Amino acid sequence: MNLADLNKIARAMVAPGKGLLAADESSGTIKKRFDAIGVESTETTRRDYREMLFRSREAMSNAISGVILYDETIWQDAKDGTPLIRLIEEAGAIPGIKVDEGTQALPNCPGELITVGLDRLAERLPKYYERGARFAKWRAVIDIGSGIPSMAAISVNAHALARYAALCQQAQIVPIVEPEVLMDGDHDIDRCVEVTTRVLNKTFQELRIQRVALEGMILKPNMAISGKTSKTQASVGDVAEKTVRMLKNCVPASVPGIAFLSGGQSDEEATAHLDAMNKIGGLPWPLTFSYGRALQAAPQKAWAGKAENVAAGQHAFTHRARMNSLAASGTWTAEQEKAA
Repeated sequence: MNLADLNKIARAMVAPGKGLLAADESSGTIKKRFDAIGVESTETTRRDYREMLFRSREAMSNAISGVILYDETIWQDAKDGTPLIRLIEEAGAIPGIKVDEGTQALPNCPGELITVGLDRLAERLPKYYERGARFAKWRAVIDIGSGIPSMAAISVNAHALARYAALCQQAQIVPIVEPEVLMDGDHDIDRCVEVTTRVLNKTFQELRIQRVALEGMILKPNMAISGKTSKTQASVGDVAEKTVRMLKNCVPASVPGIAFLSGGQSDEEATAHLDAMNKIGGLPWPLTFSYGRALQAAPQKAWAGKAENVAAGQHAFTHRARMNSLAASGTWTAEQEKAA
């Protein structure tokens, strides 16, 4: 492992005013999103859609530091034969790859899940590196509900995240460590803080046990946020203040950066929350975005699977990327959002 090179890549992933595009939806997830806009999900339509994003040069060059890809996408070529991964590199962004293989029910823990895919990961990572991937992502899912999360669910998912991260660094790939506490449910923001604190503390304990170099990784956490069906929805200021305090209590300063997931927030909510955190300032690490739906919902709707709408889709993507770039610098305003 060359830690200096890993650290260099990790820092580039959280460069000022830039963040990550999570374009790693599984075939099942992107089908649901295409169904919503009336587009059949085929290998060709998925390629055409992602090619549209990667060829959005203004967005990619100015606001996107890296792209998380799905296994299908990393091997695909654009319509003109150019590897899609090359389009990302030509725009000055870093290609990455989602390497977990989804979730399964966790034995003896009703309603809880474990992320799988470790068994062949050591064999898969060198192939992804050879193709051009320089970072990877693994997502653990923690739900809040009656009697959950259990310590068992938190422990096994934190252990898997740490094993994945160690394997990535061995393969000279920067791991994005993503322990996501879901915003589904009727819990308030303080319950989210309580659970996320437990999850983050256990995750970093396991990372140390597995001898993961914290300087060569990126953390992708959820924000401290109210459950979707909670009667009390926290304000933007509360989300920012409680998230920042939580992270300061849990995340070592040696981590090069934190790139939030949007986790089902609306486009503007995800942007406003990130901006408010960066306006607080005085943080030991950069705070940026690693958004999927919050960057893609608008361009998907504008594109709608039609070649004549590619420019409109790129315009929508560029706008969302620019808004989140401003938020990553703490300079976003609602007026800028409306002006576009």
